[in-house]
Amino acid sequence: MFENLKPQPADKILALMQMYREDPREQKIDLGVGVYKDANGVTPVMRAVKAAEHRIWEEQDSKAYTGLAGDPVYADAMISLILGTSVPRASIAAVATPGGTGACRQAFELIRMANPSARVFVSNPTWPNHISILNYLGIETVAYRYFDEETRGVDFDGMIEDLKTAKAGDVVLLHGCCHNPTGANLNMVQWQEVVNLINDRGMVAMIDIAYQGFGDGLNEDAQATRLVASSVKECLIAASCSKNFGVYRERTGLLMAVSADAGQTALNQGTLAFLNRQNYSFPPDHGARVVTTILMDEGLRADWMAELEEVRLSMLGLRRQLADELQRLSGSDRFGFLAQHRGMFSRLGAAPELVEKLRVEHGIYMVGDSRMNIAGLNEATVPILAKAIIDVGV
Repeated sequence: MFENLKPQPADKILALMQMYREDPREQKIDLGVGVYKDANGVTPVMRAVKAAEHRIWEEQDSKAYTGLAGDPVYADAMISLILGTSVPRASIAAVATPGGTGACRQAFELIRMANPSARVFVSNPTWPNHISILNYLGIETVAYRYFDEETRGVDFDGMIEDLKTAKAGDVVLLHGCCHNPTGANLNMVQWQEVVNLINDRGMVAMIDIAYQGFGDGLNEDAQATRLVASSVKECLIAASCSKNFGVYRERTGLLMAVSADAGQTALNQGTLAFLNRQNYSFPPDHGARVVTTILMDEGLRADWMAELEEVRLSMLGLRRQLADELQRLSGSDRFGFLAQHRGMFSRLGAAPELVEKLRVEHGIYMVGDSRMNIAGLNEATVPILAKAIIDVGV
């Protein structure tokens, strides 16, 4: 049997990480990996996470399964964090998942089960794993224009034009905030136009929200998701706690199915539980319990929010510093988009051969499409990156 297996394409980001580790140069900068790093290059355990884990260690008296959907208290806490009061709780089915990737996978499984002929419209570009999983499941994808290579902002006219080709029952996959890999986001007026189009075309909305709190603030980053969920007939929301709680390796996610018809919720909940059973039975609990402990405790929640805000402001400061340094070196404001983007990532708009020159000549590692992780920088490395960008001719 095994002899029939074929080599699978290497993950480009993981391959880039390996190249970085093997590079013997002392001065090198890793802007490829998609995790937050502090000024010392460390992905820290947040204070509230440590405190919550200590409390769980002291108080937890069982490691028995929680349930196919995970702990319902975790679902309630996450729904409140993401959706607030924008949608009645009775309209939301939810299950815990192994990270945001698990939530996306289960959402795609549900789409295939509910409407095998549905196409999923994905932004160009999008997180590569979206397309990889959809292709693996045999779900047809349609790219819609999103990133404007000239302005490094959103090609909104192109986006709307492409989405107008959708048929009733097709799914549009949207990034709730801090678009990965570009960092370019819709404004709320544009979001409303997208919502109107979804309703006009009879589409189903799916939102992937993985960076709440990394852009403009916890509530601000949830505004678009709340608008969509409260305005459309049906909506899927895949959420991740990896970034904003820093629990990457704990694989902590949530999938929500929101229906304007509350009578549909029981069926949706049963279907989500069934899909969990077929895939991994019971979702992991430790990260979910940590998140729940933080969100349900006033003191821990306040400390978590304060540290998350420090992280957000740090990334905004690095963006501003990089944009200013590039303006100084180039004598133009063509890099001003870096300060306007939000989240961990920005797409520089450099050709692949220039990205390669950055790696070979300057030891700067970023994904081939020029996505760079702003959190991989610090105040000392920003000038190094800026000089390299100008030197290679971006």
